[in-house]
Amino acid sequence: MSSITFPYAGPGHASSSSISMNDSQYGSSYNPPTDTSSFQMNPLSSHPPRTPRTSIMSNGSHVFGTDIYDTKADAEEKHQEPEAEESEEEDEKPSAAKNHVRREDVWRELLKSANGRDKAFKLLQYSMKMYLVFHVAVTSTRAFRGKQRPAWEAELTKRLTSAVAGFSLTRKCLILFNWLPPLTSILAQHSSDTYASQKSKQKPLLHTFLHAPPPVLLEFINGLADDAATFSKLGIIGKVTGERAGRLADYCWFASTLVNLVENSVERSVILDLQHQVENRLYSESMGGATTKSNPAANKLDNKELVRLRRQDYWIQVTRMKLLMDLIFVSYDVFRLKRAKGQVQTVAGLASAVLR
Repeated sequence: MSSITFPYAGPGHASSSSISMNDSQYGSSYNPPTDTSSFQMNPLSSHPPRTPRTSIMSNGSHVFGTDIYDTKADAEEKHQEPEAEESEEEDEKPSAAKNHVRREDVWRELLKSANGRDKAFKLLQYSMKMYLVFHVAVTSTRAFRGKQRPAWEAELTKRLTSAVAGFSLTRKCLILFNWLPPLTSILAQHSSDTYASQKSKQKPLLHTFLHAPPPVLLEFINGLADDAATFSKLGIIGKVTGERAGRLADYCWFASTLVNLVENSVERSVILDLQHQVENRLYSESMGGATTKSNPAANKLDNKELVRLRRQDYWIQVTRMKLLMDLIFVSYDVFRLKRAKGQVQTVAGLASAVLR
């Protein structure tokens, strides 16, 4: 027999009472604790208390976490966190792919095209010219004036001078027939104009050439003039004709560089305006109490757009510096400037090659 003792009884009860139970029915007995001053939970109960802390009860009891106390907004934030992690992993995939691209593959793809070979040869050409400029500047100083130079140094200077001239002619041959792309564009425009005016009087081809966009027309004339100057150096046409064609090519290059600088400035103003709008939107959201968790999709899109605009603005500035170097280089030929022509054109040409 087992009994449960009630430590306190009211005035209408006896001082102590007992309830007898059948031992064979339950198979175990419960002994009352000696200290009856505090409440004791029956460990055999099937409904333990709900608590966010780790239970100190038996291992068979269930522990309730903090999920039951979460609000609907907290549940939505937890649901959006895995999606944000997945999108971050997707953004990391392109950066991881970039690490697998080797420099040899980049150079191989660069040198496949004639334009890529032209830029690589330009870098070599003006690097050699820069060495020759420094060599002449050093040997003309008082410390080295009148001293006999070693034979290998004179031979090296002669070879580098010949290599610079060879690279210059090679680059001119690589850009032969560079007038074909603008001619194709002009002919395509003429075909579309002819198709649109089938019922009316057909416009002549000269009208299409005269009404072509100025950058396209300048590129076409510049390509023809460059080819004529190259053929003159190869001995196919006369020297006087080649010099005149070279002068015309310089004027076209000067004008097209100015046009490209204007287009570059307009494009950068548009990029800066868009960047200012995105920055203002991000600032307004931050001052309004919006966070990445409260509006993750819009905030992430704005951040990505801001990074893209800043990268685009950086490359626009690089292109502008390259155009400025080209403008300095061709200005010496257009205006026939003589003061420090070799040094200035060498520095401008090397800087243009590096920026390109």
